[in-house]
Amino acid sequence: MTGRRSRRRAVRAGIRGAGILLLVAAGACGVSQDEELALGEQTAREVEAQLEIVRDPAIAGFIQELGDSVAGLTARPELPWRFSVVNAAEVNAFAIPGGHIYVNRGLIERAAKLDELVGVLGHEIAHVTERHSAEQLESQRTANTGLAVVCTLTSICDSEIARVAITVGGTAVFARHSRGDEAEADSVGVHHVMRAGFDPRGIPDFFGRLLAQREREPMLLDAWFGTHPLEEERIEASRRHIASLGPDALEGLTRDHPAFAGLKARLARLPAPPVPARP
Repeated sequence: MTGRRSRRRAVRAGIRGAGILLLVAAGACGVSQDEELALGEQTAREVEAQLEIVRDPAIAGFIQELGDSVAGLTARPELPWRFSVVNAAEVNAFAIPGGHIYVNRGLIERAAKLDELVGVLGHEIAHVTERHSAEQLESQRTANTGLAVVCTLTSICDSEIARVAITVGGTAVFARHSRGDEAEADSVGVHHVMRAGFDPRGIPDFFGRLLAQREREPMLLDAWFGTHPLEEERIEASRRHIASLGPDALEGLTRDHPAFAGLKARLARLPAPPVPARP
């Protein structure tokens, strides 16, 4: 009992102070939803201190409304879901505990249709609804993990891996999911987007295009592949899962909308985001 109270005190102390570092170093066992929410808020502040968030009200409003339309129909609608666009050219998206979802501008610009963007949101939402990030808190207990957090949220690290982590902004710890987590997020994400009225084929379509583009744009895609294990078999598994639902299940679901073209046009009018330099 004393050990459990000590761990809880460490969690609360971590949230009040340097948050993640103390929590990870001490170890969190059985993270409650309240602790998950508190940690998410602290982590979001740390992440947003390092990342440039797109504040354009039309863009911010679009991504929040789109995300809410999916997250509000999941098993965790009560979470304070927040969706943000990061002004970064890299293709990436990540989730942190408590319902904070970040989508890089570069990902939106490379999505061909609305269902591809919604598919990414559904996938990241699934990481939260299935508590993948919260579960990782229980296993990331070493001092090396604490260093990884520092490298992720600051610019003090010089290695190529650390620079990728800094570019990702929070994903080195909270979005480097296992292949099992990624596969589950694909499957659960399919049902998330379908409940919201969107076609789930955008999920494998977008991931397949990223795989094909990897050789042509390695610098802009390294962040995604560094945090989302992706291979052809996983994409095919997603396609098989969708096909097993039958054509009737997909009838009438939204694949695209003119509003998405408007979003991309508005993004294009913003100043170009910084492109990461090779080390």
